[in-house]
Amino acid sequence: MAVKLKSRAQIEKMRAAGRVVHSVLQHCREICKAGVTTRQIDEEAYRVFTAAGARGLFKNYPTYRPGEGFPANLCISVNDVVVHGIADDRKIRNGDLVGIDCGVELDGWCGDSATTLMVGQVDPEARRLCEATQHVLELAIENIRPGRKWSQVARVMQNYAEQQGLGVVRDFVGHGIGQKMHEDPKVPNFVNRDLLVNDIELREGMVLAIEPMCNLGSEKVRTLDDGWTVVTCDGKPSAHYEHTVAVTVDGAEVLTDGN
Repeated sequence: MAVKLKSRAQIEKMRAAGRVVHSVLQHCREICKAGVTTRQIDEEAYRVFTAAGARGLFKNYPTYRPGEGFPANLCISVNDVVVHGIADDRKIRNGDLVGIDCGVELDGWCGDSATTLMVGQVDPEARRLCEATQHVLELAIENIRPGRKWSQVARVMQNYAEQQGLGVVRDFVGHGIGQKMHEDPKVPNFVNRDLLVNDIELREGMVLAIEPMCNLGSEKVRTLDDGWTVVTCDGKPSAHYEHTVAVTVDGAEVLTDGN
């Protein structure tokens, strides 16, 4: 595992990319209404980050497979779609949960963030799912310290989610980020044998994309025939929140909160 530590100057470059991501998600929040299609949201996101001089990280990813990469600018995941939902002519409806994941590169450095939007009158259990999953991310950020093991942070995340009766998705985890969207280390939102054997000591200069995904039912997921869209096996809704976070001398700094 080759973890690349970032200098203060490099972290500031990532913060600039994070501001673009934040502006995209803010715009999506404003336009994500009943009757709007996911394709319209995707096209608007492209307009916003392109106007800021950034390049989207998702379209055609992974780029080593021409014609087979991801076909949209954002991952837009509605209701029981966990991650990697593809924008199309589907119209958003009142009561939908709409997960929006955005990654961009600006001046050679990356930012990655996700949120789940609650459209109109949302079922109380779905609202509870979103609020709890967002809190899982907040707990992770609060518990980051240099010298602490990632398993300590992951255990706090998992324990809280499971105390809320949520399924913690095991198939997808957070990751390091820098000049590439995906770098070492992998940072799961749960504790398992593999993490305990290969635990990560947090160090000043690490930058992590932390992204809990929780389901209202089972943690089990499956991938649809398009090879990308991941849904819950039981058809219950899912929520996804993510920030790009730098480990600092005394804790953590969020780089995708617009500041």
